[in-house]
Amino acid sequence: MSTTSTEVLAFPNIRAIVRDNGTAEVVVAGNSRIVPAGESVQDLRNNALALVVGEAQTLNRPVRVQIEDPEGHGELIVHPDNRIESVSYEARPARRRAPEPAPESAVPTVIDTVQAPAPQPVAAPAEPTAAAVAAVDRQPWPPNPVSSETTDKPATSVLETAEVTEEAPPTRRSLKETSFLVSAPVLEPATQGWRGALTRLGFRLDPSAKELSEREDIRTVSQHWPGPRTIAVVNRKGGANKTPTVVMLSAILARYSGAATVAWDNNESQGTLGWRTEKGAHDRSVLDLIDSSTELLSPSTNAADIAKFVHHQTADKFDVLRSDENEEGDHEVTAEEVDIAHQVLTRYYRLVVMDSGNTARAANWRRMIHHTNQLVVPVTAIEDRAEAARLTLQTLQSRGGHDAALARNAVVIVSESTDAKRAMSGDALKRAKDEAQRIADGFEPFVRAVVRIPYDPALVNGPIRYEALQPATQRAWLAAAAAVAKGF
Repeated sequence: MSTTSTEVLAFPNIRAIVRDNGTAEVVVAGNSRIVPAGESVQDLRNNALALVVGEAQTLNRPVRVQIEDPEGHGELIVHPDNRIESVSYEARPARRRAPEPAPESAVPTVIDTVQAPAPQPVAAPAEPTAAAVAAVDRQPWPPNPVSSETTDKPATSVLETAEVTEEAPPTRRSLKETSFLVSAPVLEPATQGWRGALTRLGFRLDPSAKELSEREDIRTVSQHWPGPRTIAVVNRKGGANKTPTVVMLSAILARYSGAATVAWDNNESQGTLGWRTEKGAHDRSVLDLIDSSTELLSPSTNAADIAKFVHHQTADKFDVLRSDENEEGDHEVTAEEVDIAHQVLTRYYRLVVMDSGNTARAANWRRMIHHTNQLVVPVTAIEDRAEAARLTLQTLQSRGGHDAALARNAVVIVSESTDAKRAMSGDALKRAKDEAQRIADGFEPFVRAVVRIPYDPALVNGPIRYEALQPATQRAWLAAAAAVAKGF
C-alpha cells in the first residue's frame, strides 16, 4: 500500500545539510551526525541520504527530510526501501551579468521580424507520475529540474527572454522561520590513536572513521526512550552465553544512558545470574519481590524501597533480581507471577534485561516473551548452540504475531568459543574465529542484526565486570548494545 506525501509524518525533524567547503551533516531531532567525506558534492549528498535511509529503516516508515546544499534547498521523502521522492526543490538564483552593449553596426533583426506573443495563463502543476518518481530515484538530490516543452510554445523574442530571467523582488519572511541559534554542534576533536595524541599536543585533528563509529554507538545506547523497555535474552541450549550477555548489556546500557536498569533472572527454578554478579547485603529473590508486590506498587512506597529486593552492582551501576536459590525449594514461577514482577520492575526501572531458562514451553518463558520489546539470541561458536538458537527463533516464528515479529527483529550475538588453555594456540584462535564467522553469516539473512564478540577470559568464570574486559571486547559489546538499542 503506497503512502502519499501528505501522510508522511514530519517527526522526527530531519535536515540534511551539504556545504560548499566539503563538509555535510544530518541533524535528526537536534542530534547531529557527521556525513562521511566524498570526492564531490554529489558524493556528500549520497552519503547524507544513506544516513537518512538508515533512519527510515529504523523507524520502518517513510520520513521527511529538509535538504540544503550550495545549489538550492527543498524537501524529500525517504522510504526504508531506498526510494526517494521529491516534494519540492528551489534552486538558488544565479547572479546575472549586465548585458554587453551590441555593436552599433549590429541590426536587431529578431526584434524587427518576430512579434512577442500575448501572455498565456499558467497551468496548475500536475501530480507527479511514476516516471517522474523514477527519475527522482535516479537522481534524488537535487531533483531533476522540470523542463518545459518548447514545441507547443510560440517563438519568443530576445526582449521577452530577458523579461523571463528577471529576478522577483525579495519578499519578507516570517520571524518564525528563522533563528539566531546555532543548531549544528561543534565536532569534538579526536581523542584516540595518533590523532588523539596530536590533539593533546595542541594540534586539533578531526576523529577517524573508527572513532566516529564508536561515538555513534555511544550516542545510540545513551538515549532515553518514552516508557520502559524490556529485553529478553533467550536460547534453548545451556552454555550459550545467556548470562554473560545479560550482564554485559545491562552494564553498558546503565553506564552510558544513566537509566535505571535491572537484570532479572527469569529462570523457572534456579538460574546462574546471581553467581556471576555481585551479591548485596541480603538474600532476597524474585519470590520475595512477588510476595511484597502490593507494598511495592503502593503510591506511598518510596523508590529506594526496591533496594530491599535487588542486588546493586557497584562498578557497573545496574541492579540484579535473582531467581530463587533455595536448594530445598521446588517453586516454579508462573505466568501470573511474571506479570506481577514485571509490573513492579517497570515502575522502578526504565530498562529490564531478562535472563531465561532453557524451556521455551515453560509458562514463565512464554510470558516473558509477551512483555519483550527486543529479543536477543546469544550463541557460542559451537554447532549445537547455534542449532539451538535457530530452533528457538523457529519456534517463535511458528507462533506468529508478536512472537514472530520479535524473531524477525532479533539481534544474534555470536561469541568466539575457546578456553584459556587453547587460547594460547594461534591455530585454535583462528579456527574459533572462522567458526564464529560461519555461524554469524548463517544467521544474518534471518534477523535484524548479527554481532560477533571476541574471546575474552574475563567472561569465562567468576563475577563479570565490564572494566575487566579487553578493549576489543568492550568495543564489541558496545556495538552489540547499540544494535539492541536500535530496536527500541
